[in-house]
Amino acid sequence: MTSAEHDRLMRANQANWDARTPVHLASRFYGLDQDLDPERWFAPWEWEDLGELTGRDVLHLQCHLGTETIAFARRGARAVGLDISEASVTAANDIAARAGADVTYVRANVYDAVEALDERRFDVVYTGKGALCYLPDLDRWAETVGRLLRPGGRLYVVEFHPLLNSLGPKPAPGEGPELLLRHDYLGGAGPVRRDGTHTYTDGPAVEGATDSYEWMHGMGEVVTALTEAGLAVRRLRESDELPWPRWPQMVRTESGWWRLPEPRIPLLYGLLATR
Repeated sequence: MTSAEHDRLMRANQANWDARTPVHLASRFYGLDQDLDPERWFAPWEWEDLGELTGRDVLHLQCHLGTETIAFARRGARAVGLDISEASVTAANDIAARAGADVTYVRANVYDAVEALDERRFDVVYTGKGALCYLPDLDRWAETVGRLLRPGGRLYVVEFHPLLNSLGPKPAPGEGPELLLRHDYLGGAGPVRRDGTHTYTDGPAVEGATDSYEWMHGMGEVVTALTEAGLAVRRLRESDELPWPRWPQMVRTESGWWRLPEPRIPLLYGLLATR
């Protein structure tokens, strides 16, 4: 697939995320009508891996509504969020202002981040929880991350495990509730078109741009892209918990997150790399 075709599909995703934003703003999933608690989206081990953030320059790629970006600012970081959706960036600015958080948000495609941020370098780049699947070219992404980091800077990817993305959340007609492998674990087969009429949150249907495109990326592809871009992988965690109950049979844990009662499989991973 050519870069022009990639750009076309990413523009379709941009339109879909613009259309999703008002649905997400009103959803119970994000709960923005309540007291904002951005740390509920983080596992304790994320903060262990990220370390002290006071006085650090932190960039959150593909930040959507920017709620997690606010958590970095509250921990003393100079926080910047970047997202492809103009509607999301506008909403993120409003949310941060209401929360009294000092965060800068920038609208840009991830691949244009270096230019959009005027060649600024960061101590930490954070991304994940449903971000990498919207990127067609991980080699180009890893190269971009390397250019965004200062020497010694850290990339932290906390992403849904490709095994989770391979499982079908809904049974086909005539099947039971068992989770089955329905989608590729490995990438390379090209984009998968999704019907984005209904998103992962509650609320009404998305109006307008409902086409969405995703690319599968196995963990080997992620690690290889980073190492070939000159980053060193320092830590890789696999977790069996998610911050919300994706499937009805999930049970709540002591952390307040959710896991499958059986079998124990990885649903989330955290990858720490340094430049």
